[in-house]
Amino acid sequence: MIKIYHNPRCQKSRAGLEFLKSKNIDFEIIEYMKKSLSESEIRTILKKTGFQIEELLRKKEDEYNTFIKGKQLTENELIDLIVSFPNLLQRPIVTTDTSAIIADPPELINKIL
Repeated sequence: MIKIYHNPRCQKSRAGLEFLKSKNIDFEIIEYMKKSLSESEIRTILKKTGFQIEELLRKKEDEYNTFIKGKQLTENELIDLIVSFPNLLQRPIVTTDTSAIIADPPELINKIL
């Protein structure tokens, strides 16, 4: 099942959603700002992307500057911060059963379809 982790207030996320809609495929929309992701969900995304946790972080958010910038935090601590402050998560993220991608630009979605 294809999922898009979507923030409707984000222009890039809306573009990713429209791109997926244009493909005429079934997918699930996860509005992670309404209900924060669990630690397990974040770990699954991390594993599917093959990224380091730092690559999933939005570095221009106030919470990044307050809680992360200049500090040596563990993966667990960073995941806990994403759970607490979901706006720290890059967007949009599109996942399949086996892979995931940060869909910016939206055309990157083609790599996992």
